[in-house]
Amino acid sequence: MRADVAVVGGGPAGMMAAIAAAERGASVCLLEPNERLGKKLNITGKGRCNVTNNCDQETFLKNVPRNGRFLYSAYAQFTSEDVMAFFEDLDVPLKTERGERVFPVSDRAFDISGALEKRLRQLRVTVVRDRAEALLLHDGVLTGVRGQREDYEAPRVVVATGGVSYPLTGSTGDGYRLARSVGHTVQPPRGSLVPLCASGDLCPKLQGLSLRNVSLRVYENDKKIYTDFGEMLFTHFGVSGPMILSASAHMRNFEKKRYRLEIDLKPALDEPALDKRLVSDFAKHANSDFCNAFDELLPKKLIDPFVELTGVDPRLKVHDLTKVQRRRVLTLLKALPVEITGPRPVEEAIVTSGGVNVKEIDPSTMGSKLLTGLFFAGEVLDVDAYTGGFNLQIAWCTGHLAGCSAAGGVGASGPHRV
Repeated sequence: MRADVAVVGGGPAGMMAAIAAAERGASVCLLEPNERLGKKLNITGKGRCNVTNNCDQETFLKNVPRNGRFLYSAYAQFTSEDVMAFFEDLDVPLKTERGERVFPVSDRAFDISGALEKRLRQLRVTVVRDRAEALLLHDGVLTGVRGQREDYEAPRVVVATGGVSYPLTGSTGDGYRLARSVGHTVQPPRGSLVPLCASGDLCPKLQGLSLRNVSLRVYENDKKIYTDFGEMLFTHFGVSGPMILSASAHMRNFEKKRYRLEIDLKPALDEPALDKRLVSDFAKHANSDFCNAFDELLPKKLIDPFVELTGVDPRLKVHDLTKVQRRRVLTLLKALPVEITGPRPVEEAIVTSGGVNVKEIDPSTMGSKLLTGLFFAGEVLDVDAYTGGFNLQIAWCTGHLAGCSAAGGVGASGPHRV
């Protein structure tokens, strides 16, 4: 099969690259081994799809802790506003929620992937169900892609295969292998936006307990580095849930740093107000055992482990509780500690941190500096962001730039051969 541009990977970056190239008159072949395009896209945002973040460039770059400045040109050419207009033009109405997060009004990720597929059909992009095995070279010049089923001749190739998170969706690291085959270096992938492992037996005891409307503080070597408010989940290995995934992106150096979470179980009350509440509750339970004084204050599953952490005899009568002991209860309610030992495996992460070294990529085209005609887009690159629609914005803008550049035959700087 022949095409002007071959795009490897049918996720958000790959579909956007194929659309951008085809809109500029290129014949495009899109390789995707899954039966459906956008398989990972369809599970983002709990199936709602946080399309982008309705923010300006400065805010976007601040939310990309890994090589954010590399994305300056890509974002400038396809901003959050442009992304929103793109989908609105495809008859997908959008809405902006808390934190400037943008979702389809329908709350259906399938509406986003469906609109992209419809646009691909309109532009006559050829979608083939095949996995790329190698880049085709002739005398060091890029000539296409070798698939498991056949070869695809194309002078320009966009690699948009994703990282290695959620491998069941097709993110199996193929792009890293293709990049290395022509001399690119790949920063070791690890999980970002990933559940966290914890020490001790608190989390296993609380396995399955979900906390809502709690506050979270993250400490790195006792320095507070991040705060959040929302929902979290205790598991057999540690903690997970929306707040934890967001927090994990700020915890990037487990080899050299210690990380601790503190959970504020009563964020609506400051310490004086909470202490007043405790005095009132304990007065009502004055003749009860200490362990029976928390029914109105804590989830049932949390009571016994919490009492154990206070160090107070669970059978102590509440009227015998000292001010020091009450202070200990207050401290734990406002700062329940969880010591973090590390992230879960990268396969469980929503986003992969690491990937193709951006120093080897021209940021103005997404083109390889090592091989003319080769472009990269999306999560395969060594860029990743916090939650809130920023990672999908990376996919859209790098995919758009790579597709435009490939269609225009824009070669990257550097040698033409490998």
